[in-house]
Amino acid sequence: MAQLLAFDLNVPETLEDQGSQEPSPYDESDVHDSFHRIIQEQTQWAAAQALELQPREPGAGTQAASGSAKGAPVHSSATLRILASMPSRTIGRSRGAIISQYYSRTVRLRRRTGRPQLGGSGRSARPSLRLYDLELDSATLQEEERQMLLVRELQSLTVTQRDHMLQGMPLSLAEKRCLREKSQTPRGKRRGWRGHRGLRCWSWLWDTCVLALHNLGLRLLWGLHALRPWRYALKRIGGQFGSSVLSYFLFLKTLLAFNALLLLPLLAFIVGVQAAFPPAPPGPGPAFTGLELLTGGGSFSHTVMYYGYYRNATLNQPCAPPLDGSQCTPEAHGLPYNMPLAYLFTVGMVFFITCITLVYSMSRSFGESYRVGSTLGVHAITVFCSWDYKVTQKWASRLQHDNIRTQLKAHWHPQELLAEWQLRQGPRSTCGRLRQVAVLVLVWLLCLGTTLGCAVAVYAFSELLTQQSPVSAEREGALLALPLVVCLLNLGAPYLFRGLAALERHDSPGLEVYVAICRNLILKMVILGILCYHWLGRRVGALKDQCWENFVGQELYRLTVVDFLLTLLDTLFGELLWRLISEKKFKRRGKPEFDIARNVLDLIYGQTLTWLGVLFSPLLPAVQSVKLLLLFYVKKTSLLANCRAPRRPWLASRMSTVFVSLLCFPSFLGAAIFLCYAIWQVKPSSTCGPFRGLDTMYEAGKLWVRRLEKAGPRVSWLPWVHQHLVENTFLTYLASALLLW
Repeated sequence: MAQLLAFDLNVPETLEDQGSQEPSPYDESDVHDSFHRIIQEQTQWAAAQALELQPREPGAGTQAASGSAKGAPVHSSATLRILASMPSRTIGRSRGAIISQYYSRTVRLRRRTGRPQLGGSGRSARPSLRLYDLELDSATLQEEERQMLLVRELQSLTVTQRDHMLQGMPLSLAEKRCLREKSQTPRGKRRGWRGHRGLRCWSWLWDTCVLALHNLGLRLLWGLHALRPWRYALKRIGGQFGSSVLSYFLFLKTLLAFNALLLLPLLAFIVGVQAAFPPAPPGPGPAFTGLELLTGGGSFSHTVMYYGYYRNATLNQPCAPPLDGSQCTPEAHGLPYNMPLAYLFTVGMVFFITCITLVYSMSRSFGESYRVGSTLGVHAITVFCSWDYKVTQKWASRLQHDNIRTQLKAHWHPQELLAEWQLRQGPRSTCGRLRQVAVLVLVWLLCLGTTLGCAVAVYAFSELLTQQSPVSAEREGALLALPLVVCLLNLGAPYLFRGLAALERHDSPGLEVYVAICRNLILKMVILGILCYHWLGRRVGALKDQCWENFVGQELYRLTVVDFLLTLLDTLFGELLWRLISEKKFKRRGKPEFDIARNVLDLIYGQTLTWLGVLFSPLLPAVQSVKLLLLFYVKKTSLLANCRAPRRPWLASRMSTVFVSLLCFPSFLGAAIFLCYAIWQVKPSSTCGPFRGLDTMYEAGKLWVRRLEKAGPRVSWLPWVHQHLVENTFLTYLASALLLW
């Protein structure tokens, strides 16, 4: 082993050194300059002798020192200089060196924060290097002296700075505790400078307040993190069933946020304002019977729930409707809050905000799902970087273990790999291909025929209801006939599609899932298209003297409620009973799979109903929010008790992208077209609502622009903006194309 050189600084002291006092700790620059010169001299001498890197053999003498021994490496002076400055040769070998190092740090910190520099004092002789001995000569100064100097400097720091310095020292807890006890200033000790004591008290009070506020902020952040809805439930679902099933519940949570985004502006600018200025009741209303919770009619018809309750004037003072049916004329000094404008602009604003949010969500999902190289090394990252070592509880570690296992199953598709391997083995025979094409064509024809039959059934039943006389208050239960037919068709047809899909035998399991989504989506969109034509085409003409907007709002409310009730029944009979029958009758332990595609399309269908009904029922987003809350707990309970994870797990990022895309294009775009047609083309009812007496709902905006043109030059820019930006069809098409792109 090579023997390390013990540096011995033989610095002769001058007469001035011998007679001077102990060096001042404030004269640090001289100390460091002297120390740097001594290190350079010692390093040059070590380079000449090569004692740091060569083993010293007995009797080697000058031959070993000069590097002529066999096998002894010869290093340059630059290498020796670097090696001499390594931490293993300069500092950190002993407790005394650590104390000396942190003593110099406290001196620098105290000079920056408190005491004035002694710039005007005379330059003393070269200070003794014993105070800054960095293991160069361990016998020159005892460890107690160094500790005493460090304690003295720690006492001059504030409490916060002292604690921070002690925390950074590489010492044991007992030694740190001893240094802290010694560095605490006695309470009864008086200081020479009274103002300095007041400054330290103020500094201590400031540090205490800052620390208390910091702890309060951390606790508030922890509380907000813990108050996130369904945090533990989502972790449990993701750990047991994987990210594919978890994506359904995350999508449900996203829809809940969209409904909150819809509801807040409607409550603030329409519902709340109208509730503060209620109109005069037309007469005694019907009593509450409980059936209104299903039908949405009865006593609910004359509330803020529906379009017909809202007035067509500024909300300043009570205004009785004129006999001729014209608009109410508000007084000159009333509150200038025009309800028709507020109704129109608020609905347009919430749809615009929802559109921007949807486009942003979809672009972000595409960026996360299909970025280049996102799947490279995903197995290694999952295996080596997924475990959270801060987990200490047994249930949490078990949950994380299940989550990692499910992620590995989701990223590795054995059936997909097997299908690709079979395709690479060789082409199928001509008869096999023809047989497969014939089966695919037959199944698609049966599915499209089923969809067409459902659409014809809905159309025929709606026409039959249109030809009948209006339903009386005693027969309000008959209003549930059309929603029941629609929801039963939406519930039963997907089971038929699943049975037919078993005949196709797709090579790719992913393709099978996307085909199922496409068929269910076509079914639901065609049925909704028939209903929209029934509401705006047939019911508007049949209900000329009645409030057809209230009828459309009630129909959408009934569809939402009946869809929720049938979903609960399907969960009960389709999942619970199937599990019981499999266990009791067939003696099977296998649970049914959680059908992600069908459940997600049910959520999209319900959200589409909400967007269609915002104009006719401003509180329909509140009903949808309650439905989603209840649906989450029902589906979670059924999933944990009755279902198992799908055999073909998907990647959650791509599933979220598909879900948001379906929510944006067929759902939101169709609802926006429906409402634009109702606002621009359909004549409002003349007996109810904020747009009574107008040819179209959009005409309320034109009347407001005409008033602005006569108001004065200060608001003349608003009519110009309306004429060139709103009514300009080219800009409207351009904005629509940009959003779709």
